[in-house]
Amino acid sequence: MRRSRITITLNTSLLGKVDSLIDKKKIRNRSHAVEYILTQYTNSDVSKAVILAGGRGTRLRPYTYEIPKSMLPVDGTPILEHLINQLKKHNISNITIALSYLGDKIREYFGDGSKFVTNIQYSEEREDLLTGGALNKVKDILTNFNFTEFIEFHKKQGTVATVALSTSAKPSNFGQIKLQGSLLTKFYPNTDNKGFKSHLIHSGIYAFEPAIFDYFPKKKKKFAIEDIIRALIDDKNVSGFVFEGNWYDVGDPKDYERAIKEFPRQLQK
Repeated sequence: MRRSRITITLNTSLLGKVDSLIDKKKIRNRSHAVEYILTQYTNSDVSKAVILAGGRGTRLRPYTYEIPKSMLPVDGTPILEHLINQLKKHNISNITIALSYLGDKIREYFGDGSKFVTNIQYSEEREDLLTGGALNKVKDILTNFNFTEFIEFHKKQGTVATVALSTSAKPSNFGQIKLQGSLLTKFYPNTDNKGFKSHLIHSGIYAFEPAIFDYFPKKKKKFAIEDIIRALIDDKNVSGFVFEGNWYDVGDPKDYERAIKEFPRQLQK
């Protein structure tokens, strides 16, 4: 990346705030800190996100008999609202929510998004289309993910897709990923190849170029996004972004309980 040298003058108080970002790891020095701050506000022209919120949450029953999994509360706020707030924080305010099970409750709560200072539209699955089919028509998670950094990374890679990756002490419970440099080389869904393959797992967060639709089956409505990722791997056209933020897959009672205990503390940081 080409860089130019500039000279700026800042008041002492503001400079102190800039210096407070330097941790010698993520932010290396003062120049990097200034670049990081400017990037947060100027780098992304991405303003749209798709949230897949149609899961039945069968492992969270009886809670999900009456409440969609994405509407279960953490710190008094629905999981889905936490995610929307995080997207809005990174200037992503046009949101499509893919609905299915108890979708009317999500519509009733969020409406058109105006009261959340967002624009929300809905895509409703009248049959189970799996994650790929839901995205073609247009995983419930809880995270303090930095979407701005993710989008900037994706742009630099030049690939059709980028998958956000995290780590887990029990990676076989999730889809496991292998990387070579920044390119994905292997993907092991948790339904296949049981056992340990890698500490890296996919987080259910993706960045796609419009060309992603070229990889979708032309005649099949029902397909899994995992199949698309495998095709992208074959074409060397999918990158992996490893992040250090907090990430919770609230798919079962134990994980939901952990999110209730830990996530409010992360919001205060």
